[in-house]
Amino acid sequence: MRARIHVTLKPEVLDPQGAAVEHALSSLGFDEVSDVRVGRYIELSMAGSITEEQARERVRSMCDRLLANLVIEDYRLEITPS
Repeated sequence: MRARIHVTLKPEVLDPQGAAVEHALSSLGFDEVSDVRVGRYIELSMAGSITEEQARERVRSMCDRLLANLVIEDYRLEITPS
């Protein structure tokens, strides 16, 4: 199985990195850009003969315990066959 995880700051959390990117894009002439949010993308492979639902539960556990800070971040994941 292959997992793709998108981690982003919760909407109510300020994103200084996103603000810096927005400012830089504006200074380069991309004035149409607004509300930039910066996140992380994690992709991993899972070995063994597990079902898609088992893989989803394992990846959720990984996100809850390590890959995302649930106080300030949200995540969404996709599970696909390898």
